[in-house]
Amino acid sequence: MKQHKDILVKLSFEKADEALRSAKLNIDNNLLTAAQNRIYYALFYSVLALGYSNGFVTGKHGQLLGWFNKVFIHEKKVFSSELFALYKEAFENRTKSDYQFTWKPKKDELLVDLEQASNFVQQIKDYIYAQS
Repeated sequence: MKQHKDILVKLSFEKADEALRSAKLNIDNNLLTAAQNRIYYALFYSVLALGYSNGFVTGKHGQLLGWFNKVFIHEKKVFSSELFALYKEAFENRTKSDYQFTWKPKKDELLVDLEQASNFVQQIKDYIYAQS
């Protein structure tokens, strides 16, 4: 079973890394809505990896967000509340970007978001691999 979890974690991180690369390409080509989406999904996939490594499996965005906040921010205090705020904001921005046609992401903000997302993913990786 551990081998199965390890594979899911690895594949989730591959998707997170690809989402980060895709976000950068989208920003460079002024495809800002797509970049916003990819930034969020990089975070989502990394928290999904965290879920797999801890036996928590869900495909529901809100449920994963709540689990991360409850377990890793409040109970275990592994990550800072700023990290959760970043994840929550990315979720909200992705939702606005995908569904509110009058809301448009800004390139300068996306560049900052991308850097923060890269750091977020790395922190999750570091934590999981330190537990192995």
